[in-house]
Amino acid sequence: QAQLVESGGGLVQAGDSLRLSCAASGRPFSDFALAWFRQASGKEREFVGGISRRGSKTNFADSVKGRFTISRDVAKNTVYLQMNSLKPEDTAVYYCAAKLTPLYGLVYTYAGSYDYWGQGTQVTVSS
Repeated sequence: QAQLVESGGGLVQAGDSLRLSCAASGRPFSDFALAWFRQASGKEREFVGGISRRGSKTNFADSVKGRFTISRDVAKNTVYLQMNSLKPEDTAVYYCAAKLTPLYGLVYTYAGSYDYWGQGTQVTVSS
């Protein structure tokens, strides 16, 4: 079992930055590929960005490329989503997800691939 706890959400203005954190516990952090998803009101959950188990590869949705980055800190068992130049359309509940995998170099973009989820953190961007 693993537990994921997100933090860092809030209300910001368009153009601002925000960093989300997701702390993992229960299993060795290095066992997981990690990702962030989001779900806006009335919409399906969508992939935002992911990072491979080793941290060597990342992948992002087109809508956030060039604005968001993802990183992982093995010592702190934490994955981060740095969000810059935020837009009102980034408003959503953001979820951290972890996938147990023996593969070190893959980023998984399908929500159904993930084994563990956090409770979500709200990000609201005002215009």
